[in-house]
Amino acid sequence: MTSVSGHTTVHLLRHGEVENPQGVLYGRLPGYFLSDLGLKMADRAASALANRDIATVISSPMERAQQTAAPIAKNHGVEIVTNSDLIEAENIFEGKRVSVGDGVLKQPRTWRHLWNPFKPSWGEPYDIVATRMSAAIESARSQAKGREAVLVSHQLPIWIARLAAENRRLWHDPRSRQCTLASVTSLTFDDEGLVAITYSEPSRDLLEMASKVAGA
Repeated sequence: MTSVSGHTTVHLLRHGEVENPQGVLYGRLPGYFLSDLGLKMADRAASALANRDIATVISSPMERAQQTAAPIAKNHGVEIVTNSDLIEAENIFEGKRVSVGDGVLKQPRTWRHLWNPFKPSWGEPYDIVATRMSAAIESARSQAKGREAVLVSHQLPIWIARLAAENRRLWHDPRSRQCTLASVTSLTFDDEGLVAITYSEPSRDLLEMASKVAGA
């Protein structure tokens, strides 16, 4: 399927599930790769985009994003381009468990980092994330003019990019993010600017199946 004449689409793809037996917030830490399920998610995303007119595939430098990008790049006969603007947001809790009740957030010594959820005080400011993601999107839009581009990134950067594109406030409840594993947020532009945002979950059934198994 080719893009509508005069339109350019930039697909923001979140990486698949990561092998993380310790349940830590891995952030920008190296050495975190896709799980077996994550690899299936990457293939599912590639299948969903197989008939699109993809001109370029651009990825965060993190291993999990590169792995997710690989089958798409292979399908379309292009090399993966790495762009550090697509990297995960910085977070001071990297390498720690942050789940409610048994994680680092239960420790009083960490509370000094939680004073400002609007910035946020525990990590990279939302406005900085929005700026670098917007730059990556505009660069991809220029490279793929009249066609389509795939940008593989991470949940927070993708969600912030969407909020910025929709001119919504950047601070938010993380539970409200519409950006599941291996989901696709697509921004379509004409010569005047953004004309549509769509969202899809090619791996929805895989996620539902995994959830059922985990709850069994």
